[in-house]
Amino acid sequence: MRSNSVLSGVNLDRTSPVPLYYQAARALEAAIEDGRLPRGSKLESELDLAEQLGISRPTMRAAIKELVDKGLLVRRRGLGTIVAPQPVRRAVALTSLYDDLAKAGREPKTRVLSFEEVPCSPEIAEHLGLEVGVPVLRFERLRLAGSDPIALMSNAVPASLLEITKEDLEQTGLYELFRGNGITPHIANQRIGARKAAGKEVELLEVESGDPLLTMERIAYDTGGRPIEYGSHLYPAESYWFEMMLAEL
Repeated sequence: MRSNSVLSGVNLDRTSPVPLYYQAARALEAAIEDGRLPRGSKLESELDLAEQLGISRPTMRAAIKELVDKGLLVRRRGLGTIVAPQPVRRAVALTSLYDDLAKAGREPKTRVLSFEEVPCSPEIAEHLGLEVGVPVLRFERLRLAGSDPIALMSNAVPASLLEITKEDLEQTGLYELFRGNGITPHIANQRIGARKAAGKEVELLEVESGDPLLTMERIAYDTGGRPIEYGSHLYPAESYWFEMMLAEL
């Protein structure tokens, strides 16, 4: 659906004290909320939108920035401005992103960017409670929901725990592979933060340099308390909601 049909019939009130850019932003937001502008669709250019509403290009630019700041629009490298994909709603629980996407009907897909068995580095050894030099599987994956890249994931797993291939990682989630090898993920220590996008992640996640990314580091343990996975993941900030329940102690 093109945005010129979405904005047809929209009349901005030039006598109102409400700024024109704000009125234009609300018109676009209403179209997103009621589905006239589908999630993931490409927005027309600032100039086209400005002409449709009879406002200046700088005014339209301010309206778009308003919705970018709210996370409803995103600027994607090589694509322009698009309506933000539906966020993945994740509880703070020990679940696989692959499983969460499948449960939500989001068509999880995986591109394995690297997969190798290497000697354990001092940093990974500390995270996994291993001796330096012990073999570990290190792999990096780009997780997609449909055609939308939504996570860049780097993981390290003791090589003695899993017999898996690159093809296995392309077809299912890591935790399902653990279960298939008789290992049950049980608890994890997880740290969530944020930083600006830079380097190769800009192209892989289709974001702009400097865009906000959520970061997640996790060490997962099995039912016997053995460290089984260290993960360091990156997510476009507009793609995620993390939900948790809080209670007074």
